[in-house]
Amino acid sequence: MLVSQCTIANYPVVHLFDKVSLALQFMDDYEVQHLPVTNNDKYTGVITKDDLLDEDNAATIASLELPLLHLSVQPTEHFLSALKIAAANDLTILPVVTPEQEVQGVLTQTELLHVAAAFQNVEEPGAIIVMEMERSSYSIGELSRLVETNNASITQLNTYTEVGTGLFIVTIKINKTEIADILATLQRYDYIIRYYFGEEAYENELKENYDLLMAYLRI
Repeated sequence: MLVSQCTIANYPVVHLFDKVSLALQFMDDYEVQHLPVTNNDKYTGVITKDDLLDEDNAATIASLELPLLHLSVQPTEHFLSALKIAAANDLTILPVVTPEQEVQGVLTQTELLHVAAAFQNVEEPGAIIVMEMERSSYSIGELSRLVETNNASITQLNTYTEVGTGLFIVTIKINKTEIADILATLQRYDYIIRYYFGEEAYENELKENYDLLMAYLRI
């Protein structure tokens, strides 16, 4: 998803010559810690609430000579770029700025969270399997083939290198919840399963037997 597809337009922006009180009021109203600052309709940076709290409310932002955060994202970038910048700098809003330095809107923490959840397909049912391996052993083709031999498919796949161990961590989401057969297949091919979230066939059988027993006792 592109940044332009999830930008919140018409978000408050403060001018360099606006008063501190106005910026703080906007921050309180929208429950954020940051706001874009413009000068002559051109983006100049982000101001933080912490920098304003001890200042004179009647002073203008320009008169304070506070350091501005020169952080932004362009509308044509992927939203993951925005997520990276916002997370690295703990921003409550990230300005969306054109190459001409015009502010098109912002991305809020909440909006980025919603977009990330949709990107990760979290609403779709399915099991999650987390494996560890050497990077040289990773093959998306083989993983897909092994999963598909059990009448399932991978609907989401994420990887990262674990700090400390250097291991390659692979997380896959499967379009089914009963995954005993998939786990057995992966282990047969020497994949190390760290953990998984799903149901195994024997768990369902135990539940069915339990339900039958409870039904019998109620007779």
